[in-house]
Amino acid sequence: MLKTHFKTHFKSNVKKPLVMAVTAVLTTSVLLACTPSQQQEQSKIEALPLPVDKVAAVEEDRELKTSVGKLPQSVVQDSLRKQKADMEQLAAPSSVPHPAQRSNIMLAEQPYASHAGIKGRSLHSIRQPSEPLNRENYNHFDDNPIKLVAENPVSTFSIDVDTGSYSNVRRMINTGNLPREDAVRVEELVNYFAYDYPLPENNEIPFSVSTEIGITPWNPDTRLMHIGIKAYDMLDKDLPASNLVFLVDVSGSMNSPSKLGLLKSALKLLSKKMRAEDKISIVVYAGASGVVLEPVAGNQTAKISQALDALSAGGRTNGAAGIRSAYQLAEQEFIKGGINRIILATDGDFNVGTVNFEALKDLVEEKRKTGISLTTLGFGTGNYNDHLMEQLADAGNGNYSYIDTLNEAQKVLVDEMSSTLNTIAKDVKIQLEFNPAVVAEYRLIGYENRALKREDFNNDKIDAGEIGAGHTVTALYEVTLNSSQARAVDPLRYASFKSTRQNSSEVHSNELAYLRLRYKEPSGTKSKLIEQVIKTSDIETQLANTSNRYRFSASVAGFGQLLRGGKYIEDFSYHDVLELARKSRGNDGFGYRGEFISLVNLARSLSTQALSSQPSEHVQASR
Repeated sequence: MLKTHFKTHFKSNVKKPLVMAVTAVLTTSVLLACTPSQQQEQSKIEALPLPVDKVAAVEEDRELKTSVGKLPQSVVQDSLRKQKADMEQLAAPSSVPHPAQRSNIMLAEQPYASHAGIKGRSLHSIRQPSEPLNRENYNHFDDNPIKLVAENPVSTFSIDVDTGSYSNVRRMINTGNLPREDAVRVEELVNYFAYDYPLPENNEIPFSVSTEIGITPWNPDTRLMHIGIKAYDMLDKDLPASNLVFLVDVSGSMNSPSKLGLLKSALKLLSKKMRAEDKISIVVYAGASGVVLEPVAGNQTAKISQALDALSAGGRTNGAAGIRSAYQLAEQEFIKGGINRIILATDGDFNVGTVNFEALKDLVEEKRKTGISLTTLGFGTGNYNDHLMEQLADAGNGNYSYIDTLNEAQKVLVDEMSSTLNTIAKDVKIQLEFNPAVVAEYRLIGYENRALKREDFNNDKIDAGEIGAGHTVTALYEVTLNSSQARAVDPLRYASFKSTRQNSSEVHSNELAYLRLRYKEPSGTKSKLIEQVIKTSDIETQLANTSNRYRFSASVAGFGQLLRGGKYIEDFSYHDVLELARKSRGNDGFGYRGEFISLVNLARSLSTQALSSQPSEHVQASR
C-alpha cells in the first residue's frame, strides 16, 4: 500500500514542473508572434509570482526523483532551469526579447515542439511570410482582336495621353519582376515617348495629323499603319494663369519614403515653376479632409515648401471627402480663361467613406462640368490601385502618371509642364474606315479601354481624351491586305462577292483607308472635324526606309505585346526589340530612349522565354 501511494505521488508531481515549463515557453511564443502594439499591451501585464507551496513542491519533486533514481538529475535540473528562465522572461518589463535572447528562446523551444506535433522546426519558423503582401489592383482586359473589314470596316476610339503604365512597368522590371499582363497598356508605353511629328501649320487647327505605312517588323506579310498627332506647343511663360489645388493623401498607407517622401519632393519641383499670377493651395485627406494651405501666390515658394514639409502620414483613407474639398476650393478660386486643375497624389488605396469604384467615377464626372480638370499622380507599391488612378483621370478630363522616381516627377511636372497642365483640345476621337477592296483584316494595337461605338464618333455628349500643349499621340494598326497570303481568318464559303459596297469601294481602289478626327476647343461644346485619305501609294516596302519614329514606336509596341504574352507577334523576341530600338533611337536629349533599351535588356534576362542569339526570320526578311 505504501509502495502504491509512493508511485502515484511520484507520477503526479514529477510531471508538474515539465508541464509548467512547456506552458511558459508556448506562452512566450504567442507573445513573440504578436504585433508590436499587441506586445506593448502585453508588457503592461504583471507576471504572477510562483506560489510558495509550488516552489516547495518543485524542490520536493527534485529530491524525490533523485532519491528513487527514476530520472537523471541532469534532465530534471535542465527542465527546472528552463522554467525559471521563462518565468523571468514573463516578469520582465517588455515581452520583446533582445535578438540574442530571441535566438536562445527559439533553441529552447525545439525540445518541446515535438510535444505539439511539430518535429524538427522552431515555432517561429512557421510564422514567417513567404513573400510581401501584394494588393495592387489592375483592370483586366483582353487584347484587341483581328477584325474582318468585310464585317467591321470602321474602327473608333478615344485618344490617350496617359503614361502611367510605362513608368509602373519600369518600376516592376527594375525590382526584378516582369509585370503582370493587366499592368501593361501598350498605347501608354508608346505614348511615353515624344516623336518628331510636324507642328500644325496655323493656330486655327490645334494639332497636325501624320500617317506612315510600312512593313510590320514581326510579320512581313502584314503592314503597320502609324498615325501621329502633334499639338501646338507654347513656352511656360506664355501659359495662362493657373489655379492649382494639390490634393495629398496623408493616410497611414502613405507612410513611406517612396510615397509621401517622394510626393513632397515632386510637388516642390512643380511649385518652383509657378509665377506670381498663379495660385497654389493644398488639401489633405486621411480619415477626414482639410485645407492645410489656403490659396497663395505661386511665387511664394518658401510658404508652399513649409506646408509640404509639415505633412505626415497616419490614419485611414477617405479619398472621396478629399476630392469634394479640393473641388470646392478650386471652384472658389476659379480663374476664367485660366488653368484650373486638381492634382491628386496618392496610392489610390481608398478605404473610408465612398470607396465604390463607379461612385467615385460618377463624383469626378459630375465635378468636371465646373471646368476643373483632375490630374492623378500615383505613388508606391504593394497596395497601389492603378485601375482607380487611370479611370479617375479619364473621368476628370485629365491625365495620369505614375511617379516611381524623382526623375519621373521632373519629366511630368517640369519638362512637360505645359502638356500636363494646359489642355488645348478635349474629347478627341479617331475613326478609321478601311477600304474592303484593299484591306482584308486589321487590328488596333492598344487602346482596349478607349474603344468607342461607331455612333459615338458624332455624338458630342460622349466623353473622350484630352490633349495638352506640345503633346504627341501615336496609334498603330496592323493591317492585312487582300493580296496577302497570311490572312488570320478564312473567307466565308457563302459570302456574296458582289455588292453595292464592293462596287463603290473599287472606285477608290487607290485608297487604303479614310481617317476622321473630331475634337472640341477647351471651352467648346460642339466638335470640329478633320478628314484625311490614306493612300496605297504611301506604303513603304522596306523597313529600313521608314522613319526613326516609325521604327522606334514599333519597337515599343512590340515590347508591350511581348509583356502581354505576344499573342499576335509571331516569333518576335526581346532581341528583335533591342535591334529595332538601337537602330532607331534618333535624337534622345533626355536619355529616355536609352533607358528603354536598358529596360528591354533587363526584361530579356528576367524572361523565361527561349531566346535566340539572332533576330527572328521575320525581322531579317523585312530588312
